[in-house]
Amino acid sequence: MNEKKPESDKPRPARSLLARLFSGAGRKQDEPAPMVAPATEPPRSGQSKKILILVVDDDPIILKTTSIKLKSHGYSVVTATEASQAVGIVRKEKPDLVLLDINFPPDVSNGATAAWDGFKIMAWLRRLDDCPNIPIIVISGGDAERNRDRSLAQGALDYFPKPIDHERLVQTIENALSKSPATGAVEAKN
Repeated sequence: MNEKKPESDKPRPARSLLARLFSGAGRKQDEPAPMVAPATEPPRSGQSKKILILVVDDDPIILKTTSIKLKSHGYSVVTATEASQAVGIVRKEKPDLVLLDINFPPDVSNGATAAWDGFKIMAWLRRLDDCPNIPIIVISGGDAERNRDRSLAQGALDYFPKPIDHERLVQTIENALSKSPATGAVEAKN
């Protein structure tokens, strides 16, 4: 008289809500599976490559936080902490956009006694044959009014005082890249 219980009557182990959602348990047959957002956004539509942004700053915290924010929006990021490194990266990697600090300490490891500043780096980048039109956005903790006016006069697209408003920065980047022929972007993300 050992009657076997039907499958549906057997106790089942408890499953997490996520496991049930992804396995389809509790969903009607004609109900679609839930959409799961990717960890990072894919490259913008109409682009054949991922957008590369160079962040140049001597502050490791700014480099890290800005890189994390940009990567979370689907951008590739390279960083530089001083002028010669930044120029080398621009020549080799050809970034689509540069975020540039203004104030840097002297690069004494390479024999320099005077500090390169962001203005000198910007002028140097503008003289490079294959990248005079790379959009540059200045980020700085220095004298905001003086640096803003001088940055814009030297061709920077925008100026962001530190601490950086990352949401506004990302929007400015998206707008700049949507207008830049080098990125192949068709339209800005809304």
